[in-house]
Amino acid sequence: MRRIFEDVIYFAIRAHVNSGFDLGDAMLIPEHFGRDDVDIQEESAVYTGFFRILKYRLRHRLYGGGWNAAISRELFQRGEAAAAVLYDPQSDCIGLIEQFRIGALGSEFGPWCLEGVAGMFEPGEDAESLLRRELLEEAGIGEATLVPISSYYSTPGGCAEKIHLYCALCSLDGKEGIYGLEEEGEDIRLHVFPAQRVFDNMLNDRTNNAATLIGLLWLQIHRSHLRETYLGH
Repeated sequence: MRRIFEDVIYFAIRAHVNSGFDLGDAMLIPEHFGRDDVDIQEESAVYTGFFRILKYRLRHRLYGGGWNAAISRELFQRGEAAAAVLYDPQSDCIGLIEQFRIGALGSEFGPWCLEGVAGMFEPGEDAESLLRRELLEEAGIGEATLVPISSYYSTPGGCAEKIHLYCALCSLDGKEGIYGLEEEGEDIRLHVFPAQRVFDNMLNDRTNNAATLIGLLWLQIHRSHLRETYLGH
C-alpha cells in the first residue's frame, strides 16, 4: 500500500513539473552536430587511479563547413553519479549533509561542504538504487520518494562526469546525526534546517556546489506544490 501511495505522489508531482511542456520542443535548437562529427585519432591514459585522465588527439566539424586542424584535449574520466536534495514536506525542512571535500580546500568557507546525498555508480546500479543505498549510508533514511530533476554534465570542458539529480521526499524527524561508512573513511553529519532558512542563505554559504544549488533552486520553485501533493491538501 505504501508503494502505491508513493507512486501516486510521484506521478502527481511529475505531472505538475511537466505541465505545459511539449517533448517535441525539448531542445532549444535542433541537433546540428553529434558524436559522428568527431574524429578521434589518438587516445591514451595519462593517469589511472581512483579516477582516470585520458589524452585525446582529435578533430571535429566546423559550423562554417569542413574540419578543424587536429587538437589535443585532456579528459578527467570520473564516471556517472547521482545526487538528491532531501526534503520533508510534513515539517517543511531540508536535510543537508556536511563532510570534508578536498576540492573546496581553497574555499572562503573552508573545505567542509553542505550537500545533498550523493554517490558514484557501482556496476549494475541505476540512479535510484544508488540513491537508496546512499540515503541509508549517509543519512540513515530507509524510505523516500525520489523525484527526478535533471541529468547534466558538471563541467564538460574537461570532465566526463554526468550527474543524475533528484529530490528525495522523506521524513527527517530525528534524523540529525553522524553517518558514513568507517571502512571508506567517511565522516558525515546530517543537519536539518527550516526550508526558508536554507533558501535565504544558499547562494552565499557552504552549499557552494553545483548539484546542491541546482537541487535547492528546483525545490524552491516546486516547494508549495510538493507540500500540497504530499500532504493531500
